[in-house]
Amino acid sequence: MKTKAKYFVQLENKLVKCTLCPHECILSLNKYGICRTRKNIDGELFTLAYSNPCAVNIDPIEKKPLFHFLPGTQTFSIATAGCNLACLNCQNHTISQVSPEQTDNYNLIPQQVVESTIKNNCQSISYTYTDPVAFYEYTLDTAKIAKKNNIKNVIVSAGYINQEPLLELIPYIDAANIDLKNFCNNTYKKINHATLEPILNTLKTLKKYNVWLEITYLLIPDINSSNQMLNDVCKWLKENNLSDVPLHFSRFYPTYKLNNISPTSLDLLKKAFNIAKNNNIKYVYIGNVAGTNFENTICPNCNRTIIERIGFKVKTNNISNSKCKFCECIIDGIWDN
Repeated sequence: MKTKAKYFVQLENKLVKCTLCPHECILSLNKYGICRTRKNIDGELFTLAYSNPCAVNIDPIEKKPLFHFLPGTQTFSIATAGCNLACLNCQNHTISQVSPEQTDNYNLIPQQVVESTIKNNCQSISYTYTDPVAFYEYTLDTAKIAKKNNIKNVIVSAGYINQEPLLELIPYIDAANIDLKNFCNNTYKKINHATLEPILNTLKTLKKYNVWLEITYLLIPDINSSNQMLNDVCKWLKENNLSDVPLHFSRFYPTYKLNNISPTSLDLLKKAFNIAKNNNIKYVYIGNVAGTNFENTICPNCNRTIIERIGFKVKTNNISNSKCKFCECIIDGIWDN
């Protein structure tokens, strides 16, 4: 559905400048932005990603991954085609690197998304799979209705968004998992077609306004896995009061344009885990690896397992009133709706 975009300025000769994300694309007539969802139509900017998701699923919240947010609940997950990044390793490239005009889509207006969420007994809606920045207006309008109906809103994003639209969205967002893809601006440009500083600003802003935040760091051998980079990430998190944000080191598998790189070894993932713990990052996880206990939540005080997970399922939960049942240490997170 074609809908006027919220963030743009009109320029001379019917040019438009999109101001939603740091790319700030300048588009001539009938041209698309980098995200493939925004188009200059007769000198105005329109989004083509509205009420037309190409992916609609019910997922465990742990899949996002969010481990400290309503564990064991289901989340109604939607995405449209398009993305404002172009990661060489994107596992969803068949929908992220195309326009909504090129995918098979559902017809699902915001009110219907909320109704479907309630009907399927989900406690939250996740804007996910591609990037909700690319379908910003759809996310915002749906989140507003969800909020009125006591449905939580979750964004799973690369965090590449300008501050003004982020601040408009934040009052309706309860939780976010942000992909911190590496800690080098040149690597961001080369691998992800983005820049680092705006993502760091997004992390600080989400934390400042009390959106529950978790970070995913996809560990890619020889690209973002050096001791120096991992220590730099942890140092930055500590310096910016983010050491209590759960940090998920996720295993890379070769895909899309990075199919010549081997999967991340368990030893490399354990190295990253240990570096984070040695830097006093409070909650650290290893994801995308079967048969390990690195996805369990450990009490930072008594070191007991307080949430045991098998895959995306919660087997045991020993958190009560936001406290460890064993020692009553406060465990950071949102544990009840």
